[in-house]
Amino acid sequence: MTMRYTLTAFVASLCLVAGCQNGSAPSDEPEEKMKKGQTQNQESASQDEEDITDRMADEHEGDEPTPTGAVDGEPAQPVEGREVEYAEVDGRTVTGYMASPKEEADEPRPGLIVIQEWWGLNDNIRAMTRRLAGQGYQALAVDLYKGEVAETPKKARSLMKTAMQNKERLRTNLSQAYQYLDQETEAPKIGVIGWCFGGGWSLQTALMMPDKIDATVIYYGELVTNKSKLEPLQMPIVGFFGSEDNAIPTDKVEEFESALTDLDKNASIHIYEGAGHAFSNPSGERYEPEAAQDAWQKTTDFLSKHLQ
Repeated sequence: MTMRYTLTAFVASLCLVAGCQNGSAPSDEPEEKMKKGQTQNQESASQDEEDITDRMADEHEGDEPTPTGAVDGEPAQPVEGREVEYAEVDGRTVTGYMASPKEEADEPRPGLIVIQEWWGLNDNIRAMTRRLAGQGYQALAVDLYKGEVAETPKKARSLMKTAMQNKERLRTNLSQAYQYLDQETEAPKIGVIGWCFGGGWSLQTALMMPDKIDATVIYYGELVTNKSKLEPLQMPIVGFFGSEDNAIPTDKVEEFESALTDLDKNASIHIYEGAGHAFSNPSGERYEPEAAQDAWQKTTDFLSKHLQ
């Protein structure tokens, strides 16, 4: 009896260590479930990226990156612009476009990370960066397309899709843009602004640095509505959207606004009736002057209040 009890106990102890249940062999089921869940999450994320890229492409069908009224006129004060090397991603130096007021200031000026629309860092984005600099900022337009720009929706879709396939590379790029403004220009406060593809990454930059970014401006970019993801945000937010935008539909915008309200965030969301996607883009043929001018005034007021 003693030997039988000892043997049984020994076997039981082995099963306990090995994870046996009811004398069965160890199961790989938890690991398989975990791998399956990871695969499903990856597939879901990939599908989301494909969906937003396709929706953007649908909204820009037949479009061209022509200058719009968003970049009309001279900056409010004389500015100077230059190409700057602000980051290194995957061993490759990244060059952006920096614009700032010509007049010297007693103290460093606040900084702005300017994120391109889906066409890329083209001349129209450079012009918009100078216009923002004219408001009194050190404005850094980032390059998320490895130096490429698009002249057709087909090319823009391809560039955006490629960029979205490696979001970590984009995050590294944008975090170094922040570091450049923080360390090289000694900007006391730093905000972020973007349109279209860049509007979504304006929000992503805020989520990535929720206690560092001082103001966030989103022009019809991809949104996050999960409250647990939005909860860390500490900066004021302003967003501009069109009621006829099928890429960023109104119900998603309202869900985003509701989540921010429930979390008691400092946010102001504006939906322009009759306006579609890209109604205020620096380049493209979807420009809506009245909505764009109102959004610009609200943008400059917002940035002045929270950065200057």
